[in-house]
Amino acid sequence: MNARQLQSIAGDHGTPVVVMDHEIIRRNYAAFKRHLPKVQAYYAVKANPAPEIIRTLYRAGASFDVASLAEFMEVHRFIEHLPAKEQQDFIWDKIVYANPIKPKATLQALDRYRPLVTYDNIEELRKIKDHAPNAGLALRLRVPNTGSMVELSSKFGCDPGEACDLIGKAFRMGLVVEGLSFHVGSQCTNFDNFIQALNMASMVMEESRSRGHEIRILDIGGGFPAAYNPHVPPFKDLARKLNAELHRLFPAQIEILAEPGRFLVATAATCVATVIGKAVRDGKTCYYIDDSIYHTFSGILFDHCRYPIKSFRRGRKEICAVFGQTCDGLDTLSQSEELPRLRIGDLVYAENIGAYSNASSTWFNGFAPAQVVHINV
Repeated sequence: MNARQLQSIAGDHGTPVVVMDHEIIRRNYAAFKRHLPKVQAYYAVKANPAPEIIRTLYRAGASFDVASLAEFMEVHRFIEHLPAKEQQDFIWDKIVYANPIKPKATLQALDRYRPLVTYDNIEELRKIKDHAPNAGLALRLRVPNTGSMVELSSKFGCDPGEACDLIGKAFRMGLVVEGLSFHVGSQCTNFDNFIQALNMASMVMEESRSRGHEIRILDIGGGFPAAYNPHVPPFKDLARKLNAELHRLFPAQIEILAEPGRFLVATAATCVATVIGKAVRDGKTCYYIDDSIYHTFSGILFDHCRYPIKSFRRGRKEICAVFGQTCDGLDTLSQSEELPRLRIGDLVYAENIGAYSNASSTWFNGFAPAQVVHINV
């Protein structure tokens, strides 16, 4: 998307507006498949659940990682026209319910679809036995998350030392554990996390096999780094390491899954906003825009992500602050942005804002989330 296109879309639709380029989504998906040819890509719907994105990836042949009944049903919409057997084959082969903790009502609703679901503790296992006994199971391991932008290991995953006991208990309860899964943390730039996790999974699989329980699926989770800036290590470097370790540690017949979310959609979106206010505070120019940390920039809060704000206007840049439109002091987008002198009414934009952004927008303070415009659909 060039500057003229972005300004034209903002002129047609008003601001704030998020422009989602589906050609970039298709390109990212193709890159993932090209660099990891033996890995089946399950799009993590939580990164951006827009039906238009799910449709694009469905048409491209992707599988899906869902974390709620609503996400499951959003994907199911695209297969409900298929004959019953084809629907079931798609669910078995192309959907994983990767949230290890599920309400009883969700399990009851999922049971008739018989999906693959994750667990990481005995209480969850008992719930699955009582409410979704027809589901297949994947045990989630706790693995290192050091250096990842968003850490998950303190919330999910069993210790590797108890993994085989949890697998054995599942089989004794009449359930079938089909896979192991792990997640190294979101936006993982410490590739050693993946290597350590693969070695842990290999040891658990070997011990499980020695106890008479063959595991046929390995889900290596998400965390694949999006190219937010030139300092992010290239995905192809991670893929080279993963391919080598997968070949070394696991038999050829093991099915390998992954859950890319951010990697597929982060770089596909640009947000355009309008400067609605301007002030000088303590000698620093402050700009106020018609988006906020409670809307498209929500990733600043919970995703620990920074979205550099840029201007279409040229000129000598100066250090300034940029705030969102709400009345909350927390609504600070940047305290040290470099921008030329702007006027009220000028447009600004932020790139690489397609993941965990408008997906978690709210109506805080009565401000509506940004409109989303999909292009190259």
